[in-house]
Amino acid sequence: MRSSNRSPLISLLASAVVLAALALPAGALGASPHGHAGSAKAVGNLTQLPGAGGCLANHSHRGGCGSARALDGPATLLGSRAVALSGDGKNLYVASAGSNAIAIFTRNARTGKLTQGKGSAGCIAVDGAEGCAPAVGLSGPNSVAVSTDGRNVYATSLGSEAVTVFSRDPATGALTQLPGPSGCIAGPPIPGCAAGRAILGPDVITVSPDGANVYVGSFFGNAIVTFNRDLATGALAQPADTTGCITEVPTSGCATGLALGSPEGMAVSGDGKNVYAATAVSEAVVTLTRNPTTGALTQATDGSGCIVAVATAGCTTGAQLGGADAVAISPDGASVYVTSLFSKSVTSFTRSSSTGALTQKSGTAGCIVFLRATGCSFGRALNAPEGLAVSPEGASVYAASYAPGTIAVLRRSKKSGTVAQKRLKAGCVGSVPDCSPARSLGGLGSLVVSPDGRFLYAAASKSNAITVFRRTTAQR
Repeated sequence: MRSSNRSPLISLLASAVVLAALALPAGALGASPHGHAGSAKAVGNLTQLPGAGGCLANHSHRGGCGSARALDGPATLLGSRAVALSGDGKNLYVASAGSNAIAIFTRNARTGKLTQGKGSAGCIAVDGAEGCAPAVGLSGPNSVAVSTDGRNVYATSLGSEAVTVFSRDPATGALTQLPGPSGCIAGPPIPGCAAGRAILGPDVITVSPDGANVYVGSFFGNAIVTFNRDLATGALAQPADTTGCITEVPTSGCATGLALGSPEGMAVSGDGKNVYAATAVSEAVVTLTRNPTTGALTQATDGSGCIVAVATAGCTTGAQLGGADAVAISPDGASVYVTSLFSKSVTSFTRSSSTGALTQKSGTAGCIVFLRATGCSFGRALNAPEGLAVSPEGASVYAASYAPGTIAVLRRSKKSGTVAQKRLKAGCVGSVPDCSPARSLGGLGSLVVSPDGRFLYAAASKSNAITVFRRTTAQR
């Protein structure tokens, strides 16, 4: 049953990427040179670090990149959160599906450069491959998250259909899987792992700001799974009642929700009141209310619990949400942004501070679409958008496109939350006409901005690489 559900969907995703790759290049309408570096308008601009400092690639110096281990196939099509930074900014973690591993890098806060430790300090993998520390249930990892206290790292693995749990050494960043069933929770039976409900094709994973809960988007299970987190050990436990999962199709032991077909993106609001999910098959952004005491999630059915591309009972209709993928929340909590693969768009929503409900911004402020779409702003380098990130100070939004491998650079108004793509070459990076040049971005899927806002890191599955960009943060 599972294979019959997966094959058509994966084929559909693959076909969309092929079509996107054949679309007009980002520079179809022409461009001019860069804006003036150092001006106020330059805030948010990206420049890749030179030479080997600008990218690390799996066992290779292709494109002038440095060499790394356990970096085969990071940020695949399923997994818009394949890179995560520790809150102290010391370490970068990468879910590498092809290596069945999490690669571990130490970050230089001043230069932004990444280095990988030797042996088990530099990665953790199934059976300890490539000299990494050993792990169970880490086959095909696609998303990774770091707890807010920096003591744990969590990953979802599509191949194992499991959630894995690691303790983090705050001094070195090295990971050690928790022993026995505390180290992994799986949908299908896996020796040494605990059993979980509605864990079918786990994709995205995130941790609540208070560190009390971990939430997982189950792509093929059409569900959001809730775990309670032990603040002392980092171990996870799924509630035994229906608060342990919420599914689109009625499922024993789970609550039932709306528009939860294939969650691929997810984020928890900074105030801890809401969880937002982007669902690819339902073509929706879903709003869930979080109980701050228990972590349990509930969904309204009055239209405020979901915004969908196609009219659905109990939901509100929105624009340009075809294949909704990644979701990100602004630092002030006032806006939510979504990338959509099939619509080739970034959509913008206003968030109610009291209820958490979303309203799509009006007119052309509500959507930016590759080339043109009625009622939306014109966008470049958005022909297959996947990953999404908002800078810590809220001045920029970045969208990663899988094919041909570009990052769209959007300027954000801190007052209104509206976004607009930067003009000319400042508006995108990648090896395509009319964008600022960049290397090793093939199959780009995930982005993260450093806590100090000075650097952006991107994972690219086809290039088997992590790229490093310096970000302009202030007028010089």
